Amino acid sequence: MDLPDHLLLVDDDRQLLALLRDYLQAAGYRVSLAAHASEMRRVLADHRIDLVVLDVMLPGDDGLALCRELRARSAPQVPILMLTARAEETDRVVGLEMGADDYLTKPFGTRELLARIRSVLRRARMLPPNLQPVRQARQLQFGDWRLDTTSRQLVDAQGALVPLTGGEYRLLRVLLEHPQRVLSRDQLLNLTQGRDADPYDRSIDLLISRLRQRLRDGAREARYIKTVRNEGYVFCAEVREHAALP
Repeated sequence: MDLPDHLLLVDDDRQLLALLRDYLQAAGYRVSLAAHASEMRRVLADHRIDLVVLDVMLPGDDGLALCRELRARSAPQVPILMLTARAEETDRVVGLEMGADDYLTKPFGTRELLARIRSVLRRARMLPPNLQPVRQARQLQFGDWRLDTTSRQLVDAQGALVPLTGGEYRLLRVLLEHPQRVLSRDQLLNLTQGRDADPYDRSIDLLISRLRQRLRDGAREARYIKTVRNEGYVFCAEVREHAALP
């Protein structure tokens, strides 16, 4: 018999943690709690966790630092849902760049949290086809650049590595796998993060801007990523695919 999904809730508001634990347990989940970084690490060391609900504003190591730590070392595959009291776009983008799968702004309703948890777990087990792991490593060549889909490294014409955040890598890979095709912001958000945009979500525009800086690509005379007014973005360069070098 399969065990129910095990959630880890990380927040320094213990009253909120207790309330959410009772609600989510009633919804059929196993729930562990942590009020700070050391408790989170202890739970992760002792249990297999299926999803982490992580507050941004924590004492000591904040949620963004812990999200980066999870992605870099202890749990690269566990889905992460960020909770934040901040409404600024840049905070949401930073969380997504650190590797969070979704975010929810406080205050929120318990039903909305449950819906987001179910959605993130469902997406984690059914990745979009363009992000499914490939058996053979690939090199995607465009212009003077090369993207290795296994190492997630972007390499310029001189062979120098250009670092990419998780959000930048996912966006670039989606664009490279859909060249010469106009993709709306909603489509890009869904393909890279598996969710729909809200009317004020500008995270894709900010990531496009950062990606253009990495590629040294101007917005007005774009060689790679062009803006299509009122529609979205198009990757306009030819993309060639090769097997990765041994």
